[in-house]
Amino acid sequence: MTITLKPRFKNSDRGQLVALVLLTLTWLAAAVIGAVLAIFSPLVFDGAGNLRNPLAWLGFVLGALFWVVCVLSPLVGWIQWRKGRRTETWAAMAAPVAWGAATLTVLQLLPTR
Repeated sequence: MTITLKPRFKNSDRGQLVALVLLTLTWLAAAVIGAVLAIFSPLVFDGAGNLRNPLAWLGFVLGALFWVVCVLSPLVGWIQWRKGRRTETWAAMAAPVAWGAATLTVLQLLPTR
């Protein structure tokens, strides 16, 4: 007879559902901020030579599409939740964090003059 250890903490579906609702509301609020970022994203080309800088174009695309990721992430997350795929649900809900980190990293590297 084998003895297995029981996990101390087990995520209940109800707890995960509450976290999913809170993250959905958070990402929808971040989508509003992302829409403002999208309006101002062409300003990355203000620096001299940035129009030919591939990093500036990457920053432009990442900044302009952040709100799209914030809207689509909860949608994909809820679809995966309904299919019973919990890991894919949380991966989809983490996409705006990764996208935002990439956006901030690229925008920090752009020359200002």
